[in-house]
Amino acid sequence: MSYDLIIKRGTIIDGTGKTPRYVADVGIRGEEIADIGDLSEAEATETIDACGHIVAPGFIDVHVHGEIALLGGPDQYGEVRQGITTQLMAPDGFGWARLTGAQAQELWDYTRFGVGDVYIEPPWPTISSYLSMFDRTTPSNVCPQVPHCAVRLEVMGWDARPATDDELARMADITREWMEAGACALNLGLDYQPSANADFNELVTLCRVAAEYDGIYAAHIRYHTIGREPAWRETIELSREAGIPVHVSHERVDDITEPILNDVDRDGDDLTFESYLYAAGMTHMTMMLPMEYQQGSPQEVLDRLKKPKSKSEALPEMKEWLGRCDQIVGFTKSGRYIGERLCDIAEKASKAPEEFAYDLILEEDGYQGFIFPWQVPKEESDDTIARTVTHPRMMIASDGLYNVAHSHPRSQGCFARVLGDFVREKSAISLEQAVYKMSGFQAERFRLGKRGQLKEKYSADVVIFDPSTVASRSTFENPNQAPVGIPHVIVNGQPVIRHGRPTSDTPGKVIPRS
Repeated sequence: MSYDLIIKRGTIIDGTGKTPRYVADVGIRGEEIADIGDLSEAEATETIDACGHIVAPGFIDVHVHGEIALLGGPDQYGEVRQGITTQLMAPDGFGWARLTGAQAQELWDYTRFGVGDVYIEPPWPTISSYLSMFDRTTPSNVCPQVPHCAVRLEVMGWDARPATDDELARMADITREWMEAGACALNLGLDYQPSANADFNELVTLCRVAAEYDGIYAAHIRYHTIGREPAWRETIELSREAGIPVHVSHERVDDITEPILNDVDRDGDDLTFESYLYAAGMTHMTMMLPMEYQQGSPQEVLDRLKKPKSKSEALPEMKEWLGRCDQIVGFTKSGRYIGERLCDIAEKASKAPEEFAYDLILEEDGYQGFIFPWQVPKEESDDTIARTVTHPRMMIASDGLYNVAHSHPRSQGCFARVLGDFVREKSAISLEQAVYKMSGFQAERFRLGKRGQLKEKYSADVVIFDPSTVASRSTFENPNQAPVGIPHVIVNGQPVIRHGRPTSDTPGKVIPRS
């Protein structure tokens, strides 16, 4: 019997979270795992000796701003080097398909903080014209989600108001078109424009469409306008009202959410969440403005901020959001201040930090990004992360940003850090649990079919790593570093990382919802 590739003598962790590890060979033929067992007598075009290494299903990132980076640029392999073989599109509802003219350019400009400096720009006037860019041109797979920001913008522009019945019907039609194109979820960023303007009725209406296709609802919930606990409660109410499973983006288990999660267990609600397990986030400084100052197109926001009274009205809320003002500049349009702390550069400018931040938004034409450390003591953040990593409803997702000067360390290090820090160093979870939280859990939740497990007849997405050395090298001071201890990554049967180096193969494709 012959194979295209045999992975020999590796220790198999199958991604179910239930099967104990075992030693076996893996035979790959075409894009599928053909056999798992003793293949010592078989022939293969290529072999990989995985003795002493873990052989696991390729990891799946369900929340990452990486789809455009996959098409090229310095961070094209930022995800893949961590063992990630599939990523979901449209995190926070960001997407540009079907938009043309000014709308396409405006949303592209608004989302540049999540896309980075890239060579490619819209328009993509149809869903197929966008998805076709990812057919055998990238090193990993993508799975579409419905990008609510683009859906709402196409129908309603940047209007900060509830949708009419006619507008709801049009948005439902676009949502249905995305689901027909294979989208696995309706995705929203309810602190970002224009999704932040959607009322509960709009969410229910669109969720019911997604539910017709066995899709789920995934969202950056409505923190800014109603607060964290009410935003969780709204999500649970939405699940019940629309009859749809829900997934909460980039969250954690603490004194606010643990009682809610206990209620979810008691009431049987269908809810999951993800975490990147760092005590800091990353977004644009514009999000720290009062919501009424964020509404409208990017140019309308800048024009509003130039009005004399706007600054004095906005600074008190910005000051509250900024807390210690230890945010780190990740990128600016001009390239100034990269890697510096807000409090330090504000002091040099003889300004209060919130004033400096406000002025910087204007000076950089709104294109800027910051790392935002949690505004809590280290002991509290450490306890929160320890409670989060073990929670059975939590899966791993990086929320990475790419092709930017100084990104968050989660972008290059999230998945490798779980294996190095939380499994090997801290023994917080077992290797089997960690792999499940990075592969099988995601595939089950987001309807990805025969992925996320090492199993015969499943897709040949595979990561091989050394459990004794795998680690993230990314830090807040020097984030753009590849991990170590992950020598091989295989996508659809083809090596894309071989002996730690990217190959020239681009076997990635668009994976429709199963």
